[in-house]
Amino acid sequence: MSYARESQIPQALRVEGYLSTVDENRELMHEAVLRIEGESACAEATRATETTIELWCNDHCDLLHVSGRAGANALEHLEELVGVQELLVEGNERLAMTETCLKDRETDTIESFLARHSCLLVPPLRYADGEKWCRILALDSANLTGLYRDLVDEFSVTVESKREIAAVPGDRPLLTPETAISDLSPRQQEALVTAHEMGYYRIPRETTTAEIAAEMDIDRRTLEEHLRRAENKLVDGMVAFYGGRTPV
Repeated sequence: MSYARESQIPQALRVEGYLSTVDENRELMHEAVLRIEGESACAEATRATETTIELWCNDHCDLLHVSGRAGANALEHLEELVGVQELLVEGNERLAMTETCLKDRETDTIESFLARHSCLLVPPLRYADGEKWCRILALDSANLTGLYRDLVDEFSVTVESKREIAAVPGDRPLLTPETAISDLSPRQQEALVTAHEMGYYRIPRETTTAEIAAEMDIDRRTLEEHLRRAENKLVDGMVAFYGGRTPV
């Protein structure tokens, strides 16, 4: 297997000692969020849609959280591969337990790469717009660099973020605002950003939901539903981050 040259490695994985062979501070953990393009049933189920899929892999079955208006079609595609033994549906949100494990039918699993470089995948795997999002931990920063070098030989990989973890609160392990907040669908993100840019959240408000809906070329009620769902996810996530409890 050929390795990526140092010049090919993103700055996000080259700064702050990410290319050093010896980790000078063994008390730190290193985290990277990678976005990977490759053949995958879950990734394909989200391609060109607003659907997002979160996957928690167990040794005998998977737990899937499927979100979005096209979620029923995405789940139907996955059910043909691994079956569904339990399903909860609320609006555009679906929680499913599969009959078998999806990774047994996949050829692009990341586990072999992780084991090779002593890295750990933090669940869940996330799929959106035809791509897999992986949150990865390593005790030695050089292991993340080695993992990246191997992955880019097989896939198109984008480094979305990286950070060092110096301490872990016992009541909120590895929790950050980013990980506390549930993923917003692309349409929810667009609605929230458009509303903010048009002054909807200023005091006093400078626009209405009807004007925002017209800007996005959607129905007002649809726009308001996107905003409510986005706001609910943001508030629940921040309450969880600050130690509160979100509604069950």
